[in-house]
Amino acid sequence: MEKPKTSLPENAYRELKPGEKYEPFIPASFTGPEISLRSVSWGILLAAIFTASAAYLGLKIGQVFEAAIPIAIIAVGLSGIYSRRSTILENVIIQSIGAASGMVVAGAIFTIPALYIIPNLTTNFWQIFLACLFGGFLGIVFIIPLRRYFVAEQHGLLPFPEATAINEVLVTGEKGGDQAKTLVFAALIGGIYDFLIASLGMWSEIISTRLVPLGAKLADKGKLILKVNAGAAVMGLGYIIGLRYASIIVAGSFVSWLVLIPAVWYFGEHLNLAVLPGAVPISSMTVEQIFSNYIRHIGIGGIACAGIIGIIKNIKIIVSAFSLGFKQIFSGVKDSSAGIRTDKDIPMSLVILVILLTSVAILLFVRASVVDTWYIAIIALLLTVVISFLFTTVAARAIAIVGVNPVSGMTLMTLILSSIILVKVGLHGSAGMVSALIIGTIVCTALSSAGAFITDLKVGYWLGATPFNQERYKFLGILVSALFVGGVILLLENVYGFVKTPEHPNPLAAPQGNAMAAILNVVFATSSVPWGLYLAGVFMALTMELIGVAPLAFALGMYLPIELNTPILIGGIIAHLVGKSSGDEALNNARKDKGTLIASGFIAGGALMGVISAVLAYFFEDKLNTGFAELELSGFHIGMVVSALMFTGLCIFMYRYAKTAKIED
Repeated sequence: MEKPKTSLPENAYRELKPGEKYEPFIPASFTGPEISLRSVSWGILLAAIFTASAAYLGLKIGQVFEAAIPIAIIAVGLSGIYSRRSTILENVIIQSIGAASGMVVAGAIFTIPALYIIPNLTTNFWQIFLACLFGGFLGIVFIIPLRRYFVAEQHGLLPFPEATAINEVLVTGEKGGDQAKTLVFAALIGGIYDFLIASLGMWSEIISTRLVPLGAKLADKGKLILKVNAGAAVMGLGYIIGLRYASIIVAGSFVSWLVLIPAVWYFGEHLNLAVLPGAVPISSMTVEQIFSNYIRHIGIGGIACAGIIGIIKNIKIIVSAFSLGFKQIFSGVKDSSAGIRTDKDIPMSLVILVILLTSVAILLFVRASVVDTWYIAIIALLLTVVISFLFTTVAARAIAIVGVNPVSGMTLMTLILSSIILVKVGLHGSAGMVSALIIGTIVCTALSSAGAFITDLKVGYWLGATPFNQERYKFLGILVSALFVGGVILLLENVYGFVKTPEHPNPLAAPQGNAMAAILNVVFATSSVPWGLYLAGVFMALTMELIGVAPLAFALGMYLPIELNTPILIGGIIAHLVGKSSGDEALNNARKDKGTLIASGFIAGGALMGVISAVLAYFFEDKLNTGFAELELSGFHIGMVVSALMFTGLCIFMYRYAKTAKIED
């Protein structure tokens, strides 16, 4: 057994030079344990636990926590309980299987509750289970042909912020020493900091220009406002993303909030009629309402167009991958990389077979439990597979760039497109809504799975895991999570309900499900869809592509709330300053690497405390928020003042702590 490396290669996070190769943390020649009883068993157990808890808390209090990083932390902790310490590759498998929980939960709770919220609709365990299962399978098989492109060919070009945090947790757990101390210390600082905001409300989570009277006046009279999320985890994401992509993302956000929102307000300020898709006159809207009712749709159109551009750019890779698959099926051609452990995928012939079998299963499922005719079942199948295929690259690239998967926007687009097409082919009323929501569930789970899975594969690429093992055991994780999410949703509906009734006086919040139900009611009742706004986003993305700006990053900036984008820019600026903090390039690289470790600690601490905050929010509701978050004095928002001071201190701490790195570290 070859002795593994003791640290990540120097080129782990940077772009490779011509002819340069990346050698993973664990070399391809390594023959130690990877798939073992402990790694698979713990992965299954954590998938079940986190599926149940994430679905429960997400529907109960509307707060969904990130599962992948806490599971990576648990995997590291479990390593030491055995006489033979678990290898880092076993921990990769535990994390990969367990992280299926977040993938499936995101797909289910966005759509399934709407089946109970809309009158006269219902569902059952098998519909929930199979929709999530098929969606998860599609997300996996559609991303496998693009694995090498995203994780190897784009190495150093795409930042993969969430994957970086997971990677640092696993590597640091393996190495220990000073790096472990740095990661743990940063996780404690970031976790406690975010906990004080999220659970105790010690200061405002959002800083805005409403902080001062002049800013409040500009927000109310001119709809001009800037916001910053003062969380440690979000700023840590920005550090890892870097200044280049952070600038593009924030540029999109500035166009939405500083150009388009004031423009809409200017033309609608004196209009006393509601303009669809808005439900109230523009003259009565806040900045946030204008964004959610109008501007965000432009971002959704941009995201969809960016996805199509990505498909066109990657068409050679996709065609080549599937051509190889058909050659494997019909002529016995083998993949040239099959002998290299760290580059071995599930054979493309098997990928194609899974796609075909899943498609047939979806057709039979839809025909048996959703619609009455084979014609409409085939239409539903085509919608499901085509939309899932088109949007999986969007989900993967979004996760790779900003660490956020815009599944809500893409699911919204899916519901609108499928609803309109189903109405055109003659499916109306309850049957049409159920069909649209089942299609939406499959697609939403596929997109969530694709985005999260490319994170797992990138971690595996850095660490030297076998893609073949990650891919085949991910199916197992999806199966376990789909089983548990179906049972949990049915249990919650029976106990709490999603709609206020005499039997359920305090129903679950299910905010995403309520939003999807509202959209379906509008589309099926009025067929009113803001195509003009979507088209504006399409041309915005095309313009970005023409001038050489990454269209998806820009569209994500337009789509995401500005308070999530501005701290990303601040983190990117800190990364830039750290990287230029001395005249010694080697020292700058050491400092930037330490900053990456600190940022990963912030993200890990924030993710872990997010779980704790969600649990405490359920048991104590609002009783913990006893700080200064909402306190105002003489027109000044005290909570924001404290937040601005604390966030500034956090940024200074990160910069100075990163600068303590030495070349020998």
